[in-house]
Amino acid sequence: MAPAIAMGLPTQFTTTRALTRELVAPLSDADATVQSMADASPAKWHLAHTTWFFETFLLRDHLPGYRLFREDWPFLFNSYYEAEGQRIARNSRGVLSRPALAEVLDWRAHVDAAMEPLLGDPAMAPLIRLGIAHEQQHQELLLTDIKHAFFSNPAGPAVWPASDEAAEAPGARGWWNHAGGVVEIGDAGAEFSFDNEGPAHRVLLEPFALADRLVTNGEWSQFIADGGYRTPALWLADGWDWVQQHGISAPLYWHGDEQFTHAGWQSRDPERPVTHLSFWEADAFAAWAGHRLPTEFEWEAIAADHAADGGNQLDAADAPLPQGGDSLFGDCWQFTRSAYLPYPRFRPAGGAVGEYNGKFMAGQWVLKGASCATPRGHSRATYRNFFHPHQRWQFTGVRLARDL
Repeated sequence: MAPAIAMGLPTQFTTTRALTRELVAPLSDADATVQSMADASPAKWHLAHTTWFFETFLLRDHLPGYRLFREDWPFLFNSYYEAEGQRIARNSRGVLSRPALAEVLDWRAHVDAAMEPLLGDPAMAPLIRLGIAHEQQHQELLLTDIKHAFFSNPAGPAVWPASDEAAEAPGARGWWNHAGGVVEIGDAGAEFSFDNEGPAHRVLLEPFALADRLVTNGEWSQFIADGGYRTPALWLADGWDWVQQHGISAPLYWHGDEQFTHAGWQSRDPERPVTHLSFWEADAFAAWAGHRLPTEFEWEAIAADHAADGGNQLDAADAPLPQGGDSLFGDCWQFTRSAYLPYPRFRPAGGAVGEYNGKFMAGQWVLKGASCATPRGHSRATYRNFFHPHQRWQFTGVRLARDL
């Protein structure tokens, strides 16, 4: 799949919508209905919610005479938009045995056809771009939620066949040095960015270095063998409490010498980047390694010289798996030690779409880059992903930093 940013807007729309359908093609109705935990949503819900977004904010509000496909479905498929009224509780999405998967796919086709008159309207372009980026985010969430659902099945079933692509053997860790100084951070007029990427502003950096590759499974095994999960001095207080309360002793999806993937249980390759980590684990590993996590501003300053569409990212509907390599983007989202907060002069957009990012700016941490499940062309240097510190079902990894 070509990077969406390089396509015309109608092609971006149809290509993005088609990829979502391809991602769920291997799933049965039962597969698509499972909700394995409160943080995850059923695949069927992702299909419906992204369709609700276009139907609500584009068709209902801007296409004269449009009538909702089903009057009661907004209650089922609104996520967190308070301005759009009541909705089903997030942890109850898995009870939606109806509508069936086939009905949701019919709704998608109906909305896709109804969108055609708006795709060529320049006035609609900002909202359409937002809807495309929103669906790309849900493509990654759909993949990670499917993975957790299949992992929760004691049979450990596979979504796709295992890849025979060999991991790239990592070399010794090198470093990209930065002299520090005043740098400009944030969006300064890209064709599209989320509101949380701006406004552009200046930040003063001290001299630092960023590792030229991600931490590997093999290096994480050394951390475990050295008592990393049993040494409180390595952990922030809340992280150590989390380890103790939940009996954490390895990354999510690890068991013995295997790890769970979209291709089922597979032998764990020590040369691939380690993934499915919490912020707490990433920070503890950095302390064990004698380094630290970068700030989001340090990471972005280095990323200014790197291609955002590089590395191992999602190009087609197949099993995503970290491969390794020296790209700053791809494989795994990378934790920073920056809290997710508004930039100076930030103001959320008006209306319901203003709820997209701003109201979550508390208690979460910024991640940078892209993962093997991120649609290629979706991310950029200024992109700010964010999650709570304990969450690790996403493709999250570690890139170290150090002071100079």
